[in-house]
Amino acid sequence: MTRLGGELRRAFEEIGFYFVINHGVPRSLVDAVFAEAARFHSLPLDRKLALRINRHNVGYLPMGGETTRHSQINVGNKPSVNEAFFAKRDLPPDHPDVLANKPFRCANQWPEDLPGFRETVVAYHNAMERLAKSLLPLYAVALDLPADYFDLPFAKPMYTLRMSHYPRHDAPAENEFGIAPHTDTSFMTLLAQNRIPGLSIRLPTGRWVDAPAIDGAFLVNGGDLLRRWTNDRFLATPHRVLNRSGQERYAIPFFFDCAAEFRIECLPTCRSADNPQRYEPITYVEYMAWYRDLNYGRPPH
Repeated sequence: MTRLGGELRRAFEEIGFYFVINHGVPRSLVDAVFAEAARFHSLPLDRKLALRINRHNVGYLPMGGETTRHSQINVGNKPSVNEAFFAKRDLPPDHPDVLANKPFRCANQWPEDLPGFRETVVAYHNAMERLAKSLLPLYAVALDLPADYFDLPFAKPMYTLRMSHYPRHDAPAENEFGIAPHTDTSFMTLLAQNRIPGLSIRLPTGRWVDAPAIDGAFLVNGGDLLRRWTNDRFLATPHRVLNRSGQERYAIPFFFDCAAEFRIECLPTCRSADNPQRYEPITYVEYMAWYRDLNYGRPPH
């Protein structure tokens, strides 16, 4: 574990992403989720709009419904040329958090006429949660902390699956992207490898490169919450999507975070007299509410 922790530290301090192989998530399940994403987005628009994204960031985000404003990597972005379906932990309608209308803790909005869709997505959630939790000790070791340091913050983790559809986009206008240059919000993003290219990553040098692909692996990066938690020690990797493949493109990023109300503040190994804490403590809920209102606007319900 010490060796792997060192490799993870180097990846996040110098590059900002890494690959996971031999992860235990069946290829058949990954393929099934890609197929369900395509099946959902082939529905007529009115049926998708019936599940329109709510204030908990659950449901359908229509084409052009997102404009990247939280990142200064590229300013003046036009609305993103993608549509997406978001699902979180599958809470029952009578769950106490649902009844209390706690932010980002609502029941999912499932399509009623896609047999097997919900079951496949929930199975993927479960597999990805297990994988993400299995990686947490390596993050702790990489940060010179006890291996069980993140057990408490992630005892009841938040997560979101985004099932995105990028249509053919052969001649984008200026500042128009499938999704504009940005950093993720998350502690950890796990991205199943895509057979259709389009994802680019911005290296610390500022150079953009096409994301490398390793068949069957997950590409993992950190987002703004990991960067804040580590006092900028770990990188949040900027990336963007332009679908010039001539084909329809789908993506299924899984965003993994700590408990909704856990207070994130600078880790003890990431601050010193010469490197004081740079950010005020914040919770997942507080950060995600800011992100939602900035990029999506305020949903009506």
